Amino acid sequence: MTTDTETDGGTEDRTAPLIGDERTSERERTGNRLVNWMENLSEAAYAYLLLLPAFALLALIAFYPLVMTFVMSLREDRTRGLEPLGGFVGFENYVDILTGNARLARQFLDVSVSASYPFVELGVPFLQQALFVTLAFAVISVLLETVIGFGQAYVLDQDFRGRRWVRVAIILPWAVPIVIQGMIFFLLFQPTVGFGSDLMQWLGVFGPDPLADSQDAFIIILVADIWKSAAFMALLILAGLQSVDRSLYNVARVAGASPWQRFKMITLPLVMPALLVAMLFRTMDAMRVYGLIESTAGCTTVPSLTCLVVEAMFGGTRIFATAAAVAFTTAIVIGLIISVYVFFFRDTEGGLY
Repeated sequence: MTTDTETDGGTEDRTAPLIGDERTSERERTGNRLVNWMENLSEAAYAYLLLLPAFALLALIAFYPLVMTFVMSLREDRTRGLEPLGGFVGFENYVDILTGNARLARQFLDVSVSASYPFVELGVPFLQQALFVTLAFAVISVLLETVIGFGQAYVLDQDFRGRRWVRVAIILPWAVPIVIQGMIFFLLFQPTVGFGSDLMQWLGVFGPDPLADSQDAFIIILVADIWKSAAFMALLILAGLQSVDRSLYNVARVAGASPWQRFKMITLPLVMPALLVAMLFRTMDAMRVYGLIESTAGCTTVPSLTCLVVEAMFGGTRIFATAAAVAFTTAIVIGLIISVYVFFFRDTEGGLY
């Protein structure tokens, strides 16, 4: 900016930048440097930069509670007094739950694999039997839901009259809340209320009170979960099926490929990424099963890892440190399962999604 100053000899012109102009210029230079730095980043570095806010949010709402749960699990249970946790005991709580010495709820049944039936042998530590029940539930339910969901998605991917109503019928169970779902099957297999108990007893499948028997109740919960969650699998797999280029099927037909060959060489490889994503989500969800068990047969009949955590936290003993140890162990198991998915399917076309 030019200013005029009167002196004895006349008028003197001065050109002096204002402070605001200096700050504006500095901001422009800083912005240009930042833009140049971002433009020089590699694609991978730029992608991680964009994901940085998501990583920060994930660390805040996921990893921080996990770390605090681990810290809590290293302290002593204190059932008396105002403080729920005692002093530092290291990995003593983990040793207790693995060896069966933890003060977990004693109404849980001790179960393990035997030659006659998977639910009859007694004397197994509580965490081990709950882990067995949880893993068995996750493996069986996810496999059956994948097969059924794939079949439903394959049908919905075809053009036929009334497809819209068939989609509604298939997706409807997924819209049912878990508590309502559990109450439906609870009433269905109540001996004095529902017809399911009498029918299964007449067929020789269940006993007189299936919801009070761990074997029968486990099967009922499996059926209830498959009834609801197969629709979720069908939705994700259907999205993968509809992304397949239809011209590939026309070329295969011209080449004389049979329906099985078209499915094996075109459909299955191209839908595999969506299929594995669906299986991964369902596996994580099945490993955290609690609401369906509690609302159908109760955790006293079919224990799971989440049942152990809830009973330890809110049962009569209120052993918070032990509950934290079980919860962190459950997180480790789920993390190992995710690692298995990533390891075995890392070479799948498109990566692991």
